[in-house]
Amino acid sequence: MIPFTDLYFKLSNRLQEPLPGLVAYERVKVKRADGGKIDFKEQANRRQGAVLIAFYEDEAGVHFPLIQRPDYDGVHSKQIALPGGKREENDADLIQTALRESHEEVGIYPEEVEVVGSLSSFYVGASNFQVLPVVGFLKSKPNFIPQPTEVDEIILGPLLDFLRPDAIKEKTIDVRGFSMRAPYFDVKGKVIWGATAAMLSELMMIIEEL
Repeated sequence: MIPFTDLYFKLSNRLQEPLPGLVAYERVKVKRADGGKIDFKEQANRRQGAVLIAFYEDEAGVHFPLIQRPDYDGVHSKQIALPGGKREENDADLIQTALRESHEEVGIYPEEVEVVGSLSSFYVGASNFQVLPVVGFLKSKPNFIPQPTEVDEIILGPLLDFLRPDAIKEKTIDVRGFSMRAPYFDVKGKVIWGATAAMLSELMMIIEEL
């Protein structure tokens, strides 16, 4: 594994170059239960949002936080996601959105994050969001504080677990009575699939290059 400082410098440089995008998404693309393609009709009035991938290092290695959403009446109920959310009118840009939402959801202070770039903007058809994954680094592990109405659990994802050859598996997932075959990252026994898996697939493909 690349040392943490090297990861910072190499990723900072690599994120300024063309990104794999669709090639990486194919590794974790969700299909119908019969193997057929699932198409979301892209809408013109899509909402803007951002999420934060915040790397830090401790005695156990390099990690970044994810969150488990609570059980609610929505398409992303109980799913695992990166901290983030919808852009507000007062946000100067989507980077500020990612930093603000991450502070609200898991307690990361914006001034502690060194933003090094972003991944490809990803369209989440199920909720009509265009999401920018922002990549940042922290000097130390934060004092994580979950926002109780939006976060059931904070999951500290070990980077090495996402880079294992067998990290991506596949299973049938049912959402509101609709069955899908979903590739997913198996990390700490958690199932990370859908839009979050797509964004992380791109990130891991980039890190694998490094």
